[in-house]
Amino acid sequence: MNLENITDHLEAYKQHGQIIDAANFVISSFGLEHENFAGFGFRPELEPNKLLLTAEGEIGERQKVMIPKNLFDFDLNLVVNMLAHEMLHVRQKAPENLIEDKNEREFQAYYEMLFHKVFPNVPEVSDFHKKFFGEKALEYYRRMGENSELQESYKEQKLEIEALISSVTS
Repeated sequence: MNLENITDHLEAYKQHGQIIDAANFVISSFGLEHENFAGFGFRPELEPNKLLLTAEGEIGERQKVMIPKNLFDFDLNLVVNMLAHEMLHVRQKAPENLIEDKNEREFQAYYEMLFHKVFPNVPEVSDFHKKFFGEKALEYYRRMGENSELQESYKEQKLEIEALISSVTS
């Protein structure tokens, strides 16, 4: 996958104010599509150095991913990972995959941002972001409940995350 070529395409979309077209281009370029995806909409921008995307819609129904208009002002690898996170939520909320527990959904989505098991074409993020996303995953793991059945089912992934955090901070 040629990230430079993708970056050039995204710059052209951005210059013409075609942010939703650019986001759709990323979805197709990195294999993030899913039939439960209802499209993109805009959400308010945060501070210039903060990025927030959300997947919105009732669980079991099609999901719309809300993005800020300044999405493509950020590092491409980070943007692709953020979109992959939301597209995993789109899958998790589909009737055939339904994951009702928010902590489980978030843990899975942050795990995906680190290891790219569902979306193997997604590029790696910086060590700073790996640590940040790893810590977010562990936070949702803790929220599953101490020694709960749900926590037990993700014990191996938790160990993988801890090892990754250790490797990027040492």
